Amino acid sequence: MEFIDILRNIWFILIGVLFIGYTILDGFDLGVGMLMPFIAKDDADKKKLINSIWPVWDGNEVWLIAGAGALFAAFPAAYAAVFSGFYLLFMLTLFALIFRAVSMEFWHYDIKRKKLWAAAFSIGSFFPPLFFGLIIGNVMLGLPLNDKFQFTSDLSVIFRPFPVLAAVLVIVFMIIHGASYVALKTEGALHDKAESAALKLWPFAVFLFIIAVISIFFFFPERSVNPLMWIFSLLIFIVLFTFRLSMKRMKIWKSGFTFILSSVVLACLWICAGVLLYPNLLNSTGGGNSLSIYNASSSELTLLIMFVFALIGMPVVIAYTIFVYRIFKGKVKE
Repeated sequence: MEFIDILRNIWFILIGVLFIGYTILDGFDLGVGMLMPFIAKDDADKKKLINSIWPVWDGNEVWLIAGAGALFAAFPAAYAAVFSGFYLLFMLTLFALIFRAVSMEFWHYDIKRKKLWAAAFSIGSFFPPLFFGLIIGNVMLGLPLNDKFQFTSDLSVIFRPFPVLAAVLVIVFMIIHGASYVALKTEGALHDKAESAALKLWPFAVFLFIIAVISIFFFFPERSVNPLMWIFSLLIFIVLFTFRLSMKRMKIWKSGFTFILSSVVLACLWICAGVLLYPNLLNSTGGGNSLSIYNASSSELTLLIMFVFALIGMPVVIAYTIFVYRIFKGKVKE
């Protein structure tokens, strides 16, 4: 294997790590937003939920920016194809994240329209997982690309069965992840409601994942023999059932254990997606025009310089993230 191929594979993994970090970190505060209408009975509960993510939500989204930036620098052709093909979904996601951020601030100060801003917070938390799931599902399933790697269809192709399944799966798992975080950060009735919500969604999550695994035989028959995919799929099932036990019976475990388990599930879902994609970054339904780490990468020098900066920058980001969460650890009080 040539040195540039080693760098290409390293950046495929590092970009995956960045997106896993974003999904775990921003996933719980998106889940909190989606949960709020169902578990917050009054403004006091809403304040606790918003305050539980207030110190960390903006730092969580840095991981998304870093992942997108790394994709742009390491694999510019794939970045161009994905972001141009899903331009509308990305813009809608951006607007949703903006309104979500604004709503948290205005909810505290615009007393007359608290209900409006609470609704904006929940709606703004719902659409990013929906759109991200659609995008990931379409990237895996493949898009009609021409010989210049350009998207050559209308938006109806985005709503095929597998991407829709991926979107629903992402939403459900993020809500469960958010419920685990609420259970970790709150106590009393709010804690119990979050735990109950996670337990109620658990059978639906298992059912959706079983359907997703079965669908692999239909949509990715040539990749269904990959042992890594089945190893991590089995791990997801094990973690899901451990999650169920820890919420219901194993009271010796603190709520933090269930949050770790839901984080592991999200990470394993990304690994399964990466295994099904590799070495491609964007599959083509036309065949022969797929964008892979080999035909979509930057030069060897660019990848090497980026890698040097990543060796310096990523430990700093990780250390800062750990520091922030240690500073703001503990239960949210009134």
